Amino acid sequence: MNDEYFMQQALKEARKAQEKGEVPIGAVVVMNSQIIGRGFNQVEMLNDCTAHAEMIALTAAFNYLGAKYLMEATLYVTLEPCVMCAGALYWSKIGRIVYAAPDEKNGYRRVTGDKTPFHPKTKVESGICGEESLKMVKDFFAARRK
Repeated sequence: MNDEYFMQQALKEARKAQEKGEVPIGAVVVMNSQIIGRGFNQVEMLNDCTAHAEMIALTAAFNYLGAKYLMEATLYVTLEPCVMCAGALYWSKIGRIVYAAPDEKNGYRRVTGDKTPFHPKTKVESGICGEESLKMVKDFFAARRK
């Protein structure tokens, strides 16, 4: 199992969001090659602007471990986290974040620029399955504009 495998799992979560009329973003938290948390956007379903895929996956991982820190874990998410999610990821002390595609409008980099909002020990990577993720989001919004 590698980064692409786990990003494909996050994309499966994104498809669940899409099927429910949500913005298609998905996330999984992985530790020791095992998924310990999954999430997909549920903002509309829960009528909760904080119900992002990352937040739901983090909560599932915290509950699974019975702990509030994820220093040995990796988050795979299909789109660059927003500032809110970046804050939660900072506090989780997650070891690694892998996101598929940048989010020019709402991603954390729009606010922070080159400065990382994550814990100093957190490693960040991007680009794995990025085209597939971006296409899913663009297709979702294009369909809504019709």
